[in-house]
Amino acid sequence: MIPPRTAHSARTVRLSRRSGLRTAAAAALALPLAAHAVTAHAAPAPATDDAQDGRALRTMTFNLRYASDTPPHSWPERRPVTRALLRRERPHLIGTQEGLYAQLRDIAEDLGRPRYDWIGTGRAGGSRDEFMAVFYDTRRLAPLAYDHFWLSDRPELIGSATWGNTVIRMVTWVRFRDLATGTEFFHLNTHLDHQSQHSRERSADLIGERLRGLDAGLPRLVTGDFNVPAHGNPVYDALLTGAGLTDTWEVAERRGKLYATFHGYGPLVPDGDRIDWILASPGVRVRHAEINTYSRDGRFPSDHLPVQALLEL
Repeated sequence: MIPPRTAHSARTVRLSRRSGLRTAAAAALALPLAAHAVTAHAAPAPATDDAQDGRALRTMTFNLRYASDTPPHSWPERRPVTRALLRRERPHLIGTQEGLYAQLRDIAEDLGRPRYDWIGTGRAGGSRDEFMAVFYDTRRLAPLAYDHFWLSDRPELIGSATWGNTVIRMVTWVRFRDLATGTEFFHLNTHLDHQSQHSRERSADLIGERLRGLDAGLPRLVTGDFNVPAHGNPVYDALLTGAGLTDTWEVAERRGKLYATFHGYGPLVPDGDRIDWILASPGVRVRHAEINTYSRDGRFPSDHLPVQALLEL
């Protein structure tokens, strides 16, 4: 059995692309281990802890839209907007999807080291293909272990895809210690398939299976782009009913309106499909949640809107 990687080895993998990237997450995880008006899109107010005792944890799920050189939504054009958004919000924890290696290095630079660090690997291994990278504020969170598994019949095999999806799908997970409270928790971050419902359902079942294998005494957070609307889909049901999670949007005081979280660089859609979620185990207190509509000079940082929640573990 290969033990889960430590925080030290996480840094080595993503920067040196060491060949020993093979994962035993299948076994490891079985062990204890707001929006502004559509027309305004004003910059969000600077982030605050929103808690005098410092227990509030600012979380975000954000499909970055992979870096491309095609105007008018190329990464060089979007990067300054992404930088402005993240610097104002200053999440403690960000589950990202679709980021490419060079793009993630840009974001790490823009967020600022050593305050922020990140963990991840490419879907095809090493720096290849898209990442489910997890960014974290090092002043607030300390990673204790991390690993990856692939959403397939062979979850330990890098790059495996067996459920009818032509795109590789995976999960990155991290066990964190919250330095403000001493609490440990698990964070799983994913991106389900955009075409195959069968793949999405099998993926949700596997994620639920891994979650049920975790130490029940520790909180769990799941972030991702699930490519189906919340409610009325077996994927949502499997993660909430089967895996025992709570949809933070549904139990929070909401700041701002509901919008479709995928907008494709077009007009925002009020009361549209919310396909990007932050899910949590029942003991997590949700103070508020929002869908962030920030844009600058008509330019959005991504074709998805980031979703945020202020949590108390």
